[in-house]
Amino acid sequence: MIDEPLYLKSPAAAVATGPDPAVVQRVSEMLLTIDRDGLDAVRRYSRELDDWDPPSFEVSSAQIAEASDSLPDGLKESIEFAQAQIRNFAQLQREALTDFEAETLPGVFLGQRQVAVGSVGAYCPSGRVPMLACAFMTVLVAKTAGVETVLACTPPRQGQLHAPTLHAIATSGADRIFAIGGVQALAAMAFGLLGDRPEPVDMIVGPGNAFVAEAKRQLFGRVGIDLLAGPSEVAVIADDFADPELVAADLLAQTEHGPTSPAVLITTSSTVGHSVIAEVARQLDALDQRAPGAAATPRKAWHDHGTVAVVADREQAAALSDEFAFEHLEVQTREDAWYLERLRNYGSLFLGARATVAFSDKAIGTNHTLPTGQAARYTGGLSVAKFLKTLTYQRIETDAGVGLIAPHVEEIAHADLMPAHAATATKRLERLSRSTLSGP
Repeated sequence: MIDEPLYLKSPAAAVATGPDPAVVQRVSEMLLTIDRDGLDAVRRYSRELDDWDPPSFEVSSAQIAEASDSLPDGLKESIEFAQAQIRNFAQLQREALTDFEAETLPGVFLGQRQVAVGSVGAYCPSGRVPMLACAFMTVLVAKTAGVETVLACTPPRQGQLHAPTLHAIATSGADRIFAIGGVQALAAMAFGLLGDRPEPVDMIVGPGNAFVAEAKRQLFGRVGIDLLAGPSEVAVIADDFADPELVAADLLAQTEHGPTSPAVLITTSSTVGHSVIAEVARQLDALDQRAPGAAATPRKAWHDHGTVAVVADREQAAALSDEFAFEHLEVQTREDAWYLERLRNYGSLFLGARATVAFSDKAIGTNHTLPTGQAARYTGGLSVAKFLKTLTYQRIETDAGVGLIAPHVEEIAHADLMPAHAATATKRLERLSRSTLSGP
């Protein structure tokens, strides 16, 4: 625990903990129905929830081409730029995950291989905010990891396919794209209901609403998942060096994700704290002036879940930040390098006033699929590593190696009351004495 900070602003509403029982029940019913009735149930839910019932859920190459042709060149160039950054960072991550083999005892060789999962289902939303970069972070990274087959599902948006999302998914390398939304999309991928030769995917990734998150939770085990993400979160650590205008802008940017998105300022300067509160109010008004209604969601999120905490020093700032363990953490101080070494719990870290979460959300290269709800205490975000299985192997090339290991295995197995385990070691020792233990 840390000393109590001075709160200049506290949340007006409590943060919900745990899944909504009504959501849990509804998702459970849907998954059971789809598991039983297959694609017919998927189609029924698609009609009911999205008013969407095309002859085929699969998006054709002609539809993809039409979507791409409809986009302005500037947007396509920006998508291509972002994809290049995400691909480059993912390739660097992949190169850091290596195979190896080492002789750990005379004649005893242990090793590991990095093997990509066989197939992945990527869910790319296109609802209130489409989030084009979702395709980069899921489809493209999976392909960079070496995943052979990537299916992508994206829901219709206001009764039609969202052209920028389709283009982003297709150019990120998806093998097949299906226009299905929500729980029914995840179930169709997990249960193997899509395509002319349907097979279940090995893993499902991608963001979504509370129903999508709950479907991933219930499907975990039948398939792998990336992580269970809740509302987007941001914290900023700032001292008297920080620019209140930039701090306020970065806090508000993440509240744009939804009305339950927490935004926290941790500062060693009460002057900066008060200035940021004033800047948030000013910038919310400016948002509404530029686009009426644009500030509604950020305003509610800031009112209900915004926090400004004044702390005594950098140690208390770091300790409080680690307690929050937020998805996004910005540091705008005179001592950014110190914080880089000290901080432990965050999804992704943004150092200095030049860096901002939005760069990572859209185009800089690091993945934006990150842990929320304090999960950063024990896990990082989506990366190439999530699509790889670290598979170990062992081989013993000499009798001496068996002689070194087997007696210890006998002792431990007997202590474990597992005589059959002990026998596997004993029988090999017996063969050593007869010099009959050999391999190919």
